Amino acid sequence: MTDQATSPETTETTSVTGTTADLWGSVDDLWSWLEANRPVDGDQGLLLRMLKLSEEVGEVAQAVIGATGQNPRKGVSHTWEDVQGELCDVVITALVALRTLTPDTREVFTRHLARVTERSLGPAAPSS
Repeated sequence: MTDQATSPETTETTSVTGTTADLWGSVDDLWSWLEANRPVDGDQGLLLRMLKLSEEVGEVAQAVIGATGQNPRKGVSHTWEDVQGELCDVVITALVALRTLTPDTREVFTRHLARVTERSLGPAAPSS
């Protein structure tokens, strides 16, 4: 795992090695790659892309069970770092699925996040 620093003004993340990855650009690149290499087209391909999210969530559950040793046959088979990685896979898969539904992924996500934030935390305090 790399240490990462994120600037609050941008969506860019810089790793320890100094490389920069843009979240939304990466989502677009992953979507383009999947579109170019998908084995199934049309509605069925769309449904399969959405179902991929359930698969990734299942991998989170598997990692949590492994990190807590809840399967007596396997014992502790994962770490909490594995769980973090699986959660990241869920987020990436969800953003690519959203990109599959709309090219305005960033705007749709930002607008929805603002609604959820306001609903949970209340309206933002007016600027001074």
